[in-house]
Amino acid sequence: MATPPVARDAAPSGSAASTRPATTHPRPATGARRQVLTGARVVLPTGTVTAGRVAIDGTKITAEAPHGDPQGTLVDVSGHWLVPGFVDLHNHGGGGASFSGSAQDVQTAIHTHRLHGTTTLVASTVTDDMDVLVRQAGLLSELAEQGDLAGIHFEGPFISPCRKGAHSEALLRDPDPAEVRKLIDAARGQARMLTLATELPGGLDSVRLLAEHGVIAAVGHTDATYEQTVQAIEAGATVATHLFNAMPPLGHRAPGPIAALLEDERVTVELINDGTHLHPAALELAFRHAGPGRVAFITDAMDAAGIGDGRYLLGPLEVEVSEGVARLVEGGSIAGSTLTLDRAFQRAVTVDRMPVEDVVAALSANPARLLGLDDRVGSLEPGKDADLVLLDEAFQVKGVMRKGVWVVDPQLA
Repeated sequence: MATPPVARDAAPSGSAASTRPATTHPRPATGARRQVLTGARVVLPTGTVTAGRVAIDGTKITAEAPHGDPQGTLVDVSGHWLVPGFVDLHNHGGGGASFSGSAQDVQTAIHTHRLHGTTTLVASTVTDDMDVLVRQAGLLSELAEQGDLAGIHFEGPFISPCRKGAHSEALLRDPDPAEVRKLIDAARGQARMLTLATELPGGLDSVRLLAEHGVIAAVGHTDATYEQTVQAIEAGATVATHLFNAMPPLGHRAPGPIAALLEDERVTVELINDGTHLHPAALELAFRHAGPGRVAFITDAMDAAGIGDGRYLLGPLEVEVSEGVARLVEGGSIAGSTLTLDRAFQRAVTVDRMPVEDVVAALSANPARLLGLDDRVGSLEPGKDADLVLLDEAFQVKGVMRKGVWVVDPQLA
């Protein structure tokens, strides 16, 4: 995938962060407050409209502006696609920075993914000491309160050592409801999701606690049986954390968690569509059985997303990224991804041959609905935030708008 167009901001020079994408907020677009984008194929909840028009007034999508409106700026985007801004439920960082780092690191990671079309993002933590997670929850909650993040996802430490993936085994623990409540409280109303192995002692009680507090309980990094997973869903679990990965494989005598998560209409399944985490047949299996309304594409990105190969840290563990694939230095387990959601989009359409409308649902509408944000984001409809992505015929990013501001200026040549 080609490097995205240059953003409005430039990284500060003369600092260690000068090679990273900028972390300052983009300037408002110059000119009229009302913009009307015309001529694109526009993906709406009802289908794709050719030669469509999207009107924007300030930060919101609005009803069609009259032709020749003297207060509006017409932007001809013919030959492009207009789709809703992407919503990422599960993301650990990017641009060389982590959501487990400083406020500056968090802003760097946010901005990196905005350049690739992710206009709504939930920050994911990684297993660490409880005191560290509590402190980080406080920092992330401030940024969520400011509107920079859509909330916090705690991945670990309440996961199975049998399926730990790139989490430190020494820091894992059983899901004690009292400790789960401690994280919820530390997030000050910004906890959106917590991934746990529900078969562990305290797992089902923790699921019930999460559900009572309006926090998504996600089944992941689990060694659960089919029956145990059904129990977790009945207790209130509604998400499969990166389905297929970090859980027992589907078996004909022991179907395990995959079958239970795919078959239940209450469950949304996360998928990492980077060509490494999933075989195309597994992707097709998930879409066929869950249906396009229950799939959410995620990145599970770590620091290297948007940067490149090299050595990085994921929590306390060292990661080697080679040819875009992140693996633990010790043990070789896949350690998150270097994926951005524009690449997931492009691969789904051009390699997996999925309908564009289904891909848009998986990247925008479905995760927005899961987060309870579908009244504001996730689709191009009047009254919603003017969050959109402009793509060319090859499904490469040519413009990104967030709340009416071009984060990436349209590249129309």
